[in-house]
Amino acid sequence: MGLLPDKALTRDVLQISTPAIAGLSSQMVVSVVETAMVGRLENAKVVLAAMSLGLLATWAITSAFSSLATGTHVLTARRSGQKDFTGAGDVLNNALLLSLFIGLVFALPGVVFAYDIINFFSASHEVALAGTGYMQWRFLGLVFFLFVVSYRGFFNGIGHTKIFMYSAIIINLSNIILNYIFIFGGFGLRGMGLTGAGLSSAISNAIGCVYFFSATFLPEYRKRYKYYTGFRVRRDVLRQIVKISLPVSFQNILILLGFLVFAAISGVIGTTEQAATQVVITALFMSFLPCFGFGIGAQTLVGQSMGNGQQRLAYRYGMEAARLATYFTIGLGALFILFPEAVISVITNNAEVTAVARPILQIAGAAQIVYASGIVLAHALQAAGATVYVMLVEVLTHWVIFLPVCYGFGVLLGWGIVGAWMALPIYIIAYTVAIYLKYRSGSWLHMKV
Repeated sequence: MGLLPDKALTRDVLQISTPAIAGLSSQMVVSVVETAMVGRLENAKVVLAAMSLGLLATWAITSAFSSLATGTHVLTARRSGQKDFTGAGDVLNNALLLSLFIGLVFALPGVVFAYDIINFFSASHEVALAGTGYMQWRFLGLVFFLFVVSYRGFFNGIGHTKIFMYSAIIINLSNIILNYIFIFGGFGLRGMGLTGAGLSSAISNAIGCVYFFSATFLPEYRKRYKYYTGFRVRRDVLRQIVKISLPVSFQNILILLGFLVFAAISGVIGTTEQAATQVVITALFMSFLPCFGFGIGAQTLVGQSMGNGQQRLAYRYGMEAARLATYFTIGLGALFILFPEAVISVITNNAEVTAVARPILQIAGAAQIVYASGIVLAHALQAAGATVYVMLVEVLTHWVIFLPVCYGFGVLLGWGIVGAWMALPIYIIAYTVAIYLKYRSGSWLHMKV
């Protein structure tokens, strides 16, 4: 990957990626603001630790099924490149049907067993109790969340990422407003604390569904893609969505469970260390989510280029998106390393948590620079259908390298939370190298989906 950008390719990547980055960045703002609100509640150490476990546990479910966005995105981009617009509409229809089924099946068990799930990973009954209501409301909003990711995958696949951007702004702005009302109380309502953050998430996703549904009735989309006309179950399309999405689901489940184990390891070291870990994970979204925006751009352009038979162009789009993402994370990495207190102060004003979070944020800031190209090139490989390879690399480097090194450094060797976080750069380097070598080989350029 060279240092200088290709102007023509950069323009195309930015045209697709910039709205996606804006949409994902708004999610980052919600994460930071929500954590900042929770961090200012009484007994901040307990509720931050509960939020860390509750968020990671529900993400293990929602991220598993948010892979529907990947399957829908990849297939829609390929059909769009082939000019098969009705086929792209069929992809959306069947993605929505699959979302409804999955959401109904998994929401109820999540609500019923919320306490048991969080208590399994928590070293403190108080922490588990504080996070139960938060998890229950996030599970109740699962169907709405899955509809949102299916619509998002469709519009990203056809290259209209501005629709995703507008939806994200609406969802996340409503989430911030509702967070304030439900966490602290307002308009005659009593504050619900951390549980209120879960409720506001469920309601804001329902609002997002209404926006997306309205957007699909715009004539430029309805007439071309004909998604609601003659709605029919297409087993071949469902099979393709599942085939692409399933490896991503396993990847997301195992990685987020891995981070849940990571949070649990930090809890073994101490409750303050666990709270500091949540603060740093939240700060990392400042770099990770925009990188996923560049990944969306790569996924769309690579998929469309492969759909119309331009494999060489597909390769170049992926490399250009990775280069631009790396430039972005260099700037944020410098911020994390040079001014960690400024970043942490946005999230919490607890002096004890800040002191513990400072050095581990600097470690994370350096490591995430290398991760940028790995994220983007992984998205490009997924666009080609190489989801199994990406899954294997992510899972193996996470569970074979990251977690054992984390436990070994942090607990067995007694290096504490700083030692545990030193495992992060080791894992990221191994992951990015494995993804780059596969991408550089070009073996993925002739895959069929």
